[in-house]
Amino acid sequence: VQLQAFGGGLVQPGDSLKLSCSASGITFDQHVWGWFRQAPGKGREAVSCISGNIGDKYYSDSVKGRFTISTDNAKNTVYLQMDSLKPEDTAVYYCAAIWNFGPVESLCNVLETRDSGYWGQGTLVTVSS
Repeated sequence: VQLQAFGGGLVQPGDSLKLSCSASGITFDQHVWGWFRQAPGKGREAVSCISGNIGDKYYSDSVKGRFTISTDNAKNTVYLQMDSLKPEDTAVYYCAAIWNFGPVESLCNVLETRDSGYWGQGTLVTVSS
């Protein structure tokens, strides 16, 4: 199983950025997919998760209304559209997947708090003027 995240970069406050995560060696629609981030000196934080089959979504309160998660199942890819970026969004962003055996929010929490599932390498997002 391989997950590859890309799309990070340096942007100004208020700008937009779209992250992509391509997966291989995994049955895409049988997993829940998520984006997580880790800022310097802080712990892992769940940003958003989505079910690979029916598309149920979860967003953290800190990004609700600004970020949008989506999938292209034909391409085995999950996206994170980030709008109205703030300096506090600066972090390394990771994509991850876990077998879809429960509610999306619960599985997102499992990925956030436990060493489980499949993880890609991070992509750095820096929001600064």
